[in-house]
Amino acid sequence: MLNKLNRLLDSAGITLPENQKQQLVGYVELLHKWNKAYNLTSVRHPDEMLVRHILDSIVVEPHLQGSRFIDVGTGPGLPGIPLAIVRPDSHFTLLDSLGKRVRFLRQVQHELHLENITPVQSRVEEFPAEPPFDGVISRAFASMTDMVTWCKHLPAENGRFYALKGQRPDEEIAALPAEFSVEEVIRLQVPELDGERHLVMIKPNKT
Repeated sequence: MLNKLNRLLDSAGITLPENQKQQLVGYVELLHKWNKAYNLTSVRHPDEMLVRHILDSIVVEPHLQGSRFIDVGTGPGLPGIPLAIVRPDSHFTLLDSLGKRVRFLRQVQHELHLENITPVQSRVEEFPAEPPFDGVISRAFASMTDMVTWCKHLPAENGRFYALKGQRPDEEIAALPAEFSVEEVIRLQVPELDGERHLVMIKPNKT
């Protein structure tokens, strides 16, 4: 699996230290093991997880601004755990409403010695952002309007929303509430992934 990861990283032009690669592989192994009982992801094969979960998450890292992030609707820790591994100087709060997912996240935290993540079981609209976050990240929200509406209390004054999407979501962009604006839409390159990937960066308009 490490060889496969190395090939994917080379294709993506990403260089990581050895310990981070080992942690990424360790995370995939845990995800694969727990998936059999907990049904955490529809992706069943570890090689496919490397592409669709690991690379798909870490290609976002160069675009993140700040050091405190919250991954809302993180599920089994995506993209939060891969990002926390490759960005050890930042802190990631991993928020999910399902207990079994949060138990898995705590196990990952324990086994991989990740000191820069905080798994939290909560509904996003009930979670207090104290202090607020530099970035609100999600790749699982139904729509960007839902994301900014339910999470508007989470970003700091200069914070950003980072929405991970497949095809460029022009209809969703057009439907965003007036108090938010799209700062940038970045096409992401993920080796061996079928289909497009885009990162939409949204900022609250200052009143």
